[in-house]
Amino acid sequence: MNFMIAKKTQKPLLVCFLSLVAFCAFAQNTSPNYPNKTVRIIAPVAAGGGLDAIARAVAEKLTRLTGQSFIVENLTGGGGIIASQTTAKANPDGYTLMIGYVGTHGTNPAIRKLPYDAIKDFTPIGMIGATPNVLIVNQDVPAKNVQELLNYTQKNPAKLSYGSAGQGTLTHLAMEQFKMAGNFFAVHIPYRGIAPAFTDLIGGQTQMMFPALFAALPYIKSNRVRALAVTGAKRNPLIPNVPTFKELGYSGFEGQQWYGIVGPAKLPEAIVTKLNSDLNKVLNSPELNEKFQHEALIPMPMSPAQFGQYIVDDIARWTKVAKERKIEIE
Repeated sequence: MNFMIAKKTQKPLLVCFLSLVAFCAFAQNTSPNYPNKTVRIIAPVAAGGGLDAIARAVAEKLTRLTGQSFIVENLTGGGGIIASQTTAKANPDGYTLMIGYVGTHGTNPAIRKLPYDAIKDFTPIGMIGATPNVLIVNQDVPAKNVQELLNYTQKNPAKLSYGSAGQGTLTHLAMEQFKMAGNFFAVHIPYRGIAPAFTDLIGGQTQMMFPALFAALPYIKSNRVRALAVTGAKRNPLIPNVPTFKELGYSGFEGQQWYGIVGPAKLPEAIVTKLNSDLNKVLNSPELNEKFQHEALIPMPMSPAQFGQYIVDDIARWTKVAKERKIEIE
């Protein structure tokens, strides 16, 4: 009789035990003590440059705030594909994160067949900030504003060209968006990076470009190029006299060079909430904001849901441009 009772109670006890194990595992992943070891933030670029500087500034502030080390690991290759794959395949425990930006989670998904899904394979944690793109022209181009530039393009068909940092980059897609809106033609000259594109623009080999403001600012300040309009919802304080496309009557020109933090899919909600809260705290740091000014970056704190929607919208924006202009990279 006692043996029969033991057999009948064995299954419920096993269920209770397994439930306890599952609860403990969940509790471990969502520990209020997170982080309790080093967190790595993958930067999908080589050391040096704007994205790397932003990643290290944020990592330093998170380290000070949490008391645990946040380290930056530079992982290059494939225009951010290797870094993205590594992050997507990482254990979703909050200890492998990545700086997702307009390349990995905006333009690349729009023009390439990727070995990762920029939406489904990642957990959005929070936006860091963005710098607008700015329409600039060579000083010899007789245009002081966008309308004068459009008038000039109509009078000089097939004589204009523009440079970009490469096929399918934001500098390429942004200009193609403007070409559609302005209904003009200009030959695209892709370069291997933005530096040689600036060299030829200043030298007069090309006439216009649509780079990120942080890259263009030194040339604008030294009057080697002329800025005509910026993307984004409002004017940038670093070039307050340059109007937005929205002011000029152009809709849909909200695309920017943005940066945020993402993790692998299925990150526990408690960890996402903690990371988002900590990130938004450090974005309010005056010291960090001063560093961001050197990159022409405006902090844009968001909730995880808001950041996730921003990514969805940005991919949709550039996918539309890529399809209409038949831009695709194999």
